[in-house]
Amino acid sequence: MNAYLRTPAAPEKSLRLLRIYSPRWDKRKYLDIIHSYTEVHGTVHGTSTVHLPAYVKNHGILSGRDLQFLLRETKLFVGLSFPYEGPAPLEAIANGCAFLNPKFTPPKSSKNTDFFKGKPTLRELTSQHPYAEVYIGQPHVWTVNIDNAAEVDRAVKSILSQKIEPYLPYEFTCEGMLQRVNAFIENQDFCHGQVMWPPLSALQVKLAEPGKSCKQVCQEKQLICEPSFFQHLNKDKDLARFGVECHTAESSSDIVVPAYSEARRHCIFQSDLLLFSCAGTHPSLKRICPCRDYMKGQVALCKGCL
Repeated sequence: MNAYLRTPAAPEKSLRLLRIYSPRWDKRKYLDIIHSYTEVHGTVHGTSTVHLPAYVKNHGILSGRDLQFLLRETKLFVGLSFPYEGPAPLEAIANGCAFLNPKFTPPKSSKNTDFFKGKPTLRELTSQHPYAEVYIGQPHVWTVNIDNAAEVDRAVKSILSQKIEPYLPYEFTCEGMLQRVNAFIENQDFCHGQVMWPPLSALQVKLAEPGKSCKQVCQEKQLICEPSFFQHLNKDKDLARFGVECHTAESSSDIVVPAYSEARRHCIFQSDLLLFSCAGTHPSLKRICPCRDYMKGQVALCKGCL
């Protein structure tokens, strides 16, 4: 289900796209701000049409081909907080749209969001599309608090005041996919498992302060958390090489370990090697985090991976 926006005074890239998935329309003020600058068009169908503001010009269901044509005439693709991490914003950005990406404060997770409850994950989504937020960013992606009218207004004004070129991250191109496949096949030992991948030389150890996840602390350093490296930080002698001294130690199956108590110089190691995770926080322990760098537009590969 979709909806779109048009600025009569702008002949090129005049349509603005908005997706509506929630059966309960609670984004009216947000959309009203956008409509103050532009017309709104949609591709909404079924019972969701009853929630559309009267000013939305609805096209109903479009074929993939017609949707692509519509996106090419669009300048702003408007997120409404759901679905999470869908492909539509990436398609819109590839067709030259800016994406208005709703920020989540606090982040959404299995602890506070019904959609994630019962699912085996402790990931925390900081926005509707965290990948677009972190790895694409402005001018193609504008992550905003949609309940803050002034913030939304500033973002829309900035988007409409500039020409935004189509952008497709290299990793989503056919060539980018083949580059990853080639790197994985050429550099891994599938028969004996003796070659570390990614190479251990890419490992950068960071300590996450209590209340922070490894994903967060790596991201703050312009790095990415690499789960395959956890096994190399799960012994006291491994940590000693990175300046972490364990006077005492124990094992646990909690997903937030390996972790460290600085006051007691006490280390907690993972007893179940299947439970290493970049997600999750501890209120009093510092998580020991395996970070690595990455290639822009090819996040799966470190800079020394080719």
